[in-house]
Amino acid sequence: MFGSIRKFFSDVGLELKKTSWPWDAREKGFKKFKELTDSTVVVIVAVVLLGAWVAFWDFIMAYVMGFFTKVL
Repeated sequence: MFGSIRKFFSDVGLELKKTSWPWDAREKGFKKFKELTDSTVVVIVAVVLLGAWVAFWDFIMAYVMGFFTKVL
């Protein structure tokens, strides 16, 4: 049992060495996380735009449904 647990953590370590991290270990300070912060800004902007798009269409559909239910 302990052999399989040890093998699992060994395999996890090997896979983590193959990954590409979103920061440059050679840089210092905030420059180190430039790719990470840029990606975060892109995600936040995309979420805000998508939220505005959904809210806009929700408002329009609520207005249209309100119009039809008041008429009938």
